[in-house]
Amino acid sequence: MRSTPALTLLLVLLAGGVGYWVWTDDTPSAGLPAAATRGAGAQGAGDAVTEIRLDLLERDRGALTASERNPFRFERRMPPPSPVRMQSARRAAPPVDEGLTEPPLPPPPPPPIPLRFIGYLQPRDAEGGRVAVLSDGRGNVFNGKEGDVIEGRYRLLRVGNDSAELVYLDGRGRQTIRLSGQ
Repeated sequence: MRSTPALTLLLVLLAGGVGYWVWTDDTPSAGLPAAATRGAGAQGAGDAVTEIRLDLLERDRGALTASERNPFRFERRMPPPSPVRMQSARRAAPPVDEGLTEPPLPPPPPPPIPLRFIGYLQPRDAEGGRVAVLSDGRGNVFNGKEGDVIEGRYRLLRVGNDSAELVYLDGRGRQTIRLSGQ
């Protein structure tokens, strides 16, 4: 292709011509009447100038007041507080509980036991039972049989083929930990 510079020059001239034709188009601009876009002496026969009423712009809008709106909070506007009434010397009787109040919520459950069951050991004699191997994820490894206390906080209830059951020492929070470490 030897004509690359000539072809480039032709494309630039063509783009310039299209750009000139688009920018100098004689169509009315958006929002302006047709008479305003044409020259002052080029008014058409059907174009009429309407009367401009500036007095409508000078109407009374009222006094501006300080806003109580906070654009950084998304909440409903609270009604203004009711005026404070003076209480008489006698006290009102406390409200009678007719079962309308909700009972107190039970205490939250204990947090999950953070140990992972990484395996078990089976001694040759069946009398000893399985020994669970547990890890806390920080490099500490704990071994225990059924009924042993692990880390001073948990009791090992059962050691199975693929899971171990632990509970807090006070009996709350029974949890089954799978061999996958969950």
